[in-house]
Amino acid sequence: MNNYRPSFLDSIPPVVKNLIAINLIMWLATFALPAFLRRWGLNPDLTDLLGMHYWASEKFNAAQLITYMFMHGGFGHVFFNMFALYMFGGVLENYWGPKRFLFYYLLTGVGAGIVQQLFWTVEYQSLVNALNVAISSGSVAELEVFQPELERYFRFGDFFALRPDDLIDLKRMFLNLPVTVGASGSVFGLLLAFGWLFPEVKLMLLFFPVPIKARVFVILYGVAELFLGVANFSGDSVAHFAHLGGMIFGLILLLIWRKKQTNW
Repeated sequence: MNNYRPSFLDSIPPVVKNLIAINLIMWLATFALPAFLRRWGLNPDLTDLLGMHYWASEKFNAAQLITYMFMHGGFGHVFFNMFALYMFGGVLENYWGPKRFLFYYLLTGVGAGIVQQLFWTVEYQSLVNALNVAISSGSVAELEVFQPELERYFRFGDFFALRPDDLIDLKRMFLNLPVTVGASGSVFGLLLAFGWLFPEVKLMLLFFPVPIKARVFVILYGVAELFLGVANFSGDSVAHFAHLGGMIFGLILLLIWRKKQTNW
């Protein structure tokens, strides 16, 4: 008689298992590696190196469109993303197979990063243009309307005493400020795919203990993210448009697959 019972880890599909492991290792390295290297005078900031910066920043490189999705902030950030990856990703990997699942996961993550870059471009364009004019003219007059926004990020002794060199440094520091990390874009892509493929499955939420059909949950979540992204509430640091980007790219890929009926 065979009494073998697979362990919890054995029950997790290989791609999901490895993605969770990589994310957890990178999260731990974010704190452990600087502490370890500090004894040799090194203090690497992995979030700054591997998180996704604004494309106009001197710190941006194209590889960050992939590396950012393996970086996370606090414990809650990585825990809930990995929990969602385990819950929804396991089902999808078993349904699609590892190759298609990994392609979908990475593409939606990259797509989320691209949408976030587009959002930053639109959001910052007016201020960047004003900074360029101020630098070329050597006057802060063009920046006066943006003074409250700039003072959210920087402290000025005398805003109107900024010199041309100060303005150049101010532009550089401002462009270096935005950075996005996390697997949330891919996770939202997985959520979209789950709702698409298993629309009648009922989900139970901790904060709303009433069964909701997967398709309804996905629609409500998408609308909520759109509202929060457009509203842009003060103090909200969540990349809502990146979440939507993961869902949008996921939807496009699902539509292509449905049309072509691709067999991988």
